Amino acid sequence: MSDPAGPKIAGEGVEPTGSASNHIVVNEKDVRRIAFGAFVGTALEWYDYFLFGLAAALVFNRLFFTDLNDVAAAMAAFATFGVGFLARPLGAWLFGLMGDRVGRRPVLIISIIAIGTATGLVGLLPDYGAIGVAAPIALTVLRLLQGLAVGGEWGGATTLAIEHAPPERRARYASWVQLGSPVGTLMSSAAFALVLVMPEEQFDAYGWRIPFLAAFPLLAVALWIRMRVEESPVFQQLEEQADAPKVGAFDVFRKGAKPLAIAVAAAFLGVGGFYIMNTYVVSYATTVLGVERQLVVNATLAAAAVQIIVIVFAGRFAEKIGPGKLMGWGGILTAALAWPLWALIDTGSIIAITLAICLGIGSLTISYAVTGAVLSELFPAQLRYSGVSLGYNIAGALSGFLPFIATALTGQTDEPSSGAAIALLIVVALITATAGFIASRNRVVDDIVVSSS
Repeated sequence: MSDPAGPKIAGEGVEPTGSASNHIVVNEKDVRRIAFGAFVGTALEWYDYFLFGLAAALVFNRLFFTDLNDVAAAMAAFATFGVGFLARPLGAWLFGLMGDRVGRRPVLIISIIAIGTATGLVGLLPDYGAIGVAAPIALTVLRLLQGLAVGGEWGGATTLAIEHAPPERRARYASWVQLGSPVGTLMSSAAFALVLVMPEEQFDAYGWRIPFLAAFPLLAVALWIRMRVEESPVFQQLEEQADAPKVGAFDVFRKGAKPLAIAVAAAFLGVGGFYIMNTYVVSYATTVLGVERQLVVNATLAAAAVQIIVIVFAGRFAEKIGPGKLMGWGGILTAALAWPLWALIDTGSIIAITLAICLGIGSLTISYAVTGAVLSELFPAQLRYSGVSLGYNIAGALSGFLPFIATALTGQTDEPSSGAAIALLIVVALITATAGFIASRNRVVDDIVVSSS
């Protein structure tokens, strides 16, 4: 643990926390159950969140910004999408502070209710033709609520999962939480793929609303599962320490500035790179290349399946070489593939586009798979929820407007070019690669939990 002067980092002469007398013994079955509960809730969170991204590319530009030209409408829709990323750091700070003070479990229950409700309400929202400018305003407000909730969800779920696991298994079980992203993508892409078979008139009238309304029953299932998850044993032990100082509102900034900066950079590729290779590619392929929108959405389904496979293997491989090093090499691979991937996309062939999306998302997922493990090992337990949440979501805020930036730069040229997307992907990948290697030398050692096997 850290002392009042701030968190101490493994690699700087700090001994592992915990001792034989205060070890908490867990069995593998219970750890898997907790990790599964964290995964299910996170899958719903990302289903709701990614659904908005697809709708921004395919629906909102036409139904909520109808008084703008095609490029301006796409930019406005992506700007609304990006607003959620700006709310995420605030949500990370609020939920993280509560999670470090009152517990991981109750805060995660609040976050899942908030995002499920906000998403369902989007499905009930009248469009611009019905209520005019109030429609995009209401859409933006609901997106802000989504962003606040997601800001507290991922960091809490990751913290809960790793704090139930012994150190040698943390990369594996942290990757279970990461599975929520591709599963949520798969669910949202599949939902849109199903309604896109409708005639355009019916799709615009009510079809696009169905995936959003589905958030209500999905919320009920996820909430039931999450209610059955126990509080983190590490947090429970912190509460039992009579001399443990209360976490201050800004302690994570005052005492954890260095690990927080590393965390932001480490999370950059998993968030920003994904939205370049998913959300922006959907818009670019349909509006610039003229590819049928349903075919591109189907390509994102294939990429989500690839992502699931990569996460499973990366989580296990990270136990051998360390999550930070694996993150670094994943970033280098993504940067090396950037130009070849967009060369495939620019052919306009749906087969080439599908291959490019799968390869691009697959390569950046190597880094994304271990993001939870890397970030959680940068902070001591009393700052972990706040630090992990803020690191991830500040990265989200910085990278959330990448589709908007790429669209704006593309619109500045006489002939549409993918050069902006290539450059952005390379920069983001190299930032995360550097952070991964640095993080591998700056790990907080926390061995309170041990396996019974």
